Amino acid sequence: MNFKFVYKICTKSEWHEIKSKGQLTGSKKDLEDGYIHFSGDDQVAGTLKKFYQNQKDLILLKVDTLKLDHLVWEQASDGNMFPHLYSPLDISNVVNEFDITLDDEGNHVLPDIF
Repeated sequence: MNFKFVYKICTKSEWHEIKSKGQLTGSKKDLEDGYIHFSGDDQVAGTLKKFYQNQKDLILLKVDTLKLDHLVWEQASDGNMFPHLYSPLDISNVVNEFDITLDDEGNHVLPDIF
């Protein structure tokens, strides 16, 4: 696992809103849980399968962890450690964005870096 970057999955409309505000305060699920959910590089595919099945118009944000003061890796109910951010995410920490597409069977197609 690469600890230098974490990844946030959001819809294209959420990404547009984030860019206009300059920061991400969280999705509905993030706000309910009190932190912003991220995935490590080896967790993105599983997160997509579990929470975004057949969902279109998704963006994957690559986030530099260097300046994230309130990023904590915590154990999820399945025993895996996931990154959670206990503060808003400033857009300056997003270093890249990737479109996530669906193939003919409805499976998400990730960029070649995965």
